[in-house]
Amino acid sequence: MAPALNASPSFLVVLLFAFLGFSSGNVLFSTLPRTLVVSASPQPGQVLKAGEDKITVTWSLNGTAPAGTDTSYKTVQLKLCYAPVSQVDRAWRKTKDDLAKDKTCTHLMGSRPYEGGNQTYEYLVQKDVPTASYFVRAYALDGSKVQVGFGQTTDKAKDTNLFEVEAITGRHASLDIAASCFSAFSVLSLAGFFMAEKRRGSHPTPSPVANM
Repeated sequence: MAPALNASPSFLVVLLFAFLGFSSGNVLFSTLPRTLVVSASPQPGQVLKAGEDKITVTWSLNGTAPAGTDTSYKTVQLKLCYAPVSQVDRAWRKTKDDLAKDKTCTHLMGSRPYEGGNQTYEYLVQKDVPTASYFVRAYALDGSKVQVGFGQTTDKAKDTNLFEVEAITGRHASLDIAASCFSAFSVLSLAGFFMAEKRRGSHPTPSPVANM
């Protein structure tokens, strides 16, 4: 007689969700091997200005990876990712193990064909990138655009080699100068108006009747 299955209902539910996740093609970040060595030009703590500064990213296959690891690699996808310190109380940046739901790396920097060896890409920080702490992550994609490996510029805890991005405030020096000049002109015009009115009040216009 076959032994009875003693699995609890909760275990079966977890197993079912896991099966559904894998069968639908979703990739769990925890299952990806760290096969790429990635570096970026910003120094730790450096502040970059959105719309102005650039990031140079370099990547290569990890020398300790087994032979043939990159056989399925077709594309390298680069992403700008939020550091944990900039995810606190921000559900829209929350990290999820399921990469289809993960909000850690929502800013695509670019994609390049995987060619092996050292590769480099230069990225201009886009104007819509918000103020936050960041790191860079690279995903190795296969021919079906599915993540099969990764590398990043920070450690597992994502608290080293971080840099900052300062978002565009929407105001420029030229606009501030123009606004200041306009304000000064308005004040002078108003002062001139009051002085003219005061002078007119101290020298009333003679009445036509008085000259008859």
